[in-house]
Amino acid sequence: MADDGAARQESGAAVVSNRTVEIAVAAIVLLFGATFLYSSYRLGFRWSADGPQSGFFPFYVSLFICGASIAVLIHAFFGKNPSAGDAFVDTVQLKQVLWVLIPSAVYVLGIQAIGIYVASAIYITLFMRLLGKYSWVKSVALGVAISVIFFAMFEMWFRVPLFKGYWNPTAWTGF
Repeated sequence: MADDGAARQESGAAVVSNRTVEIAVAAIVLLFGATFLYSSYRLGFRWSADGPQSGFFPFYVSLFICGASIAVLIHAFFGKNPSAGDAFVDTVQLKQVLWVLIPSAVYVLGIQAIGIYVASAIYITLFMRLLGKYSWVKSVALGVAISVIFFAMFEMWFRVPLFKGYWNPTAWTGF
């Protein structure tokens, strides 16, 4: 029992409950399902003289998705789930997720500006240093080495150019 107390002390305050997440996800899936349902309806979802219309299969898949989402919503609102009020995520867990999510989002935006190779070198270096606690020398060396290896592999060997961003070094590299 002492371990349970230690685990509780390490966790933070609840940010959101299981029930709230179930309702939010079911509502989002219902919205997507309804959107696809309407699009399939506009395309035609019936059986015509020459076979099924183009929206036939997506219409019925969307209908099942909407039905399942409605069932989840009904269960979340009216069901007797003992864990519904439990914390889905607490502040400590949310902080750990954000330590990965935010740099990943910045990395994706960085690809647009400076290209995949430079953004990857920076991302790997900072990720290793800040989250992995590796030295700057190891972090920079590995970040640059991985980007150079991928550059050589895609640009030189496979001759598949990857996006180099708005900052395009093609003029001075030849690639």
